[in-house]
Amino acid sequence: MALIIDLKVVTQSGKSMLVLDKSGMLKCFVKAAPEDGKANREVIQIIADCCKISKKQVEIIQGLTSRKKRLVIETEMNYEQLLCKLNGGVQKKIF
Repeated sequence: MALIIDLKVVTQSGKSMLVLDKSGMLKCFVKAAPEDGKANREVIQIIADCCKISKKQVEIIQGLTSRKKRLVIETEMNYEQLLCKLNGGVQKKIF
């Protein structure tokens, strides 16, 4: 089974982390610049590390050159379970 998620990527942020904003959208802050796929590779690494899965189980299926991306994660979890698992790596951003 696969889980499809949407997220927004903020490149060259000086930090590597996932944030759940007030609208419920996942934001992924990466240190890498958006060149030669560096930022995309870092996004995949962050998701894989937070979920404790292999990088091979995470794929960007839409938005390779955009800030808004759609990822497919090979897992049995639903979105809510994924957020619970990511809880240690996800910070709630309060505005």
